[in-house]
Amino acid sequence: MSPTLPPGLQVIERGWLSANLVIASGEQPALVDSGYASHAEQTLQLVHAALPGQTPALLVNTHLHSDHCGGNAALQAAYPAMRTFIPPGQAQEVTRWDEDALSYRPTGQHCPRFRYDGLLRPGQDLVLGELAWQVHAAPGHDPHSVVLFEADSRTLISADALWENGFGVVFPELEGEHAFEQVGATLDLIEGLAPLTVVPGHGPVFGFSGAVMARARQRLDSFALDPVRHAQHAGKVLLKFKLLEVQQQRRTDFMAWAGHEQVALVLLEAKADPNKSKAGGWTALILAAQNGHKQVALILLEAKADPNQANNEGVTALMLAAQNGHKQVALSLLKVGAVVSAQNNVGVTALMYAAKNGHEQ
Repeated sequence: MSPTLPPGLQVIERGWLSANLVIASGEQPALVDSGYASHAEQTLQLVHAALPGQTPALLVNTHLHSDHCGGNAALQAAYPAMRTFIPPGQAQEVTRWDEDALSYRPTGQHCPRFRYDGLLRPGQDLVLGELAWQVHAAPGHDPHSVVLFEADSRTLISADALWENGFGVVFPELEGEHAFEQVGATLDLIEGLAPLTVVPGHGPVFGFSGAVMARARQRLDSFALDPVRHAQHAGKVLLKFKLLEVQQQRRTDFMAWAGHEQVALVLLEAKADPNKSKAGGWTALILAAQNGHKQVALILLEAKADPNQANNEGVTALMLAAQNGHKQVALSLLKVGAVVSAQNNVGVTALMYAAKNGHEQ
C-alpha cells in the first residue's frame, strides 16, 4: 500500500545537495528544511508554486547541516515576516555565526548566514499548517537533530535519522565521539512511535515496516563493528557532495579543500599504509598533527597509525601538536599511547615544544 500523507502536507523530493522540502499548507503555512545554498533560487520557486499568493509563517530546521538550512537566508530575505525555528543545541553558534562549530568551514560547504527566531525544544508541540506535531530529540547523525511526529496520521518527518535503506552518516563519530549508541536509541524512539508514513530528509516518502527497521539496525551494527568502514563511507559522501557542488575545479583548489579528512579516508579505502612515510620520514599522522587536522588524526589512529612514529629528525606527531597548540589533536594522541617523554634528535620533548611556544595547556 502506498504511504499516505496527512491533509495539507506536501513533500518535494530533491536530489543530491538539498534535503527534501516539506510544505504544510493552511492558514499558517510552514516549511521544513530549506535545501542547499546553491539551490536557493530553486527553493524559492518551489515554495512560490506550492503556496501561490501566500507567505510562509514558519520555517523549521530539523538540524543545521548545510543541505537542510542552506536556503534559510534566501527564504528570510524573500519573506521577512516568516519566523525560523532551529533545534536548541547550536543556537549560540548561529548567533555568533561560528562556521567551524557549525561544520561549514571544515567540510568546505557553503551556508549563508541566517537568523533564528525560536527553538524546537524536544517535548513541545508545534503547529505546522493546520496540524500539531510533536518534537523529539533524535541524536546520532547530528547530536542536535530532531524529528517531528503527527500522532493522528502517525506521520514522521525523520530528517536523516531514518531513511528507507538506512540513515545519514554519523558525523559525531568522525569527531571521536561515541554516537553509534545514540543512533540506536533514536531508532528505538522511532520504533516506539510506530509511524505509518515516514518523510525522510532524502529519498522518497515510504511506509514504515519491520523490514525498514531491520535494514537500519543491520547498517548500524556493521558500522559499529568497523568504524573505519563508516569513516570511509563518510569520506565518499563528502567527496561526492563537493564534486557535485563544484562540477569542475582546478586541481590545486580541490587539493586545498581536500587537505582535511577526505584525503585520508580515500587513501585508507585504497588500502594505503597509514604509517608509510614520505621524504624526511613524514607520515600522514605527523602532517595532520602539524596542521591541526583533528578529524584526519582520528581517522588515521582508527586505522592503526603509530602515534609514536618519528620523522628523520626524531619529531613525533605529539611534538608538533604541542608546538602548534593543537590541543584536541594532542589529547587524541595521548589517548592512544603517545609518549610524552619522547625526545627528538636534539633532546627536545613535546612539553618543551609547548612551553617554548607558550602553549601552557
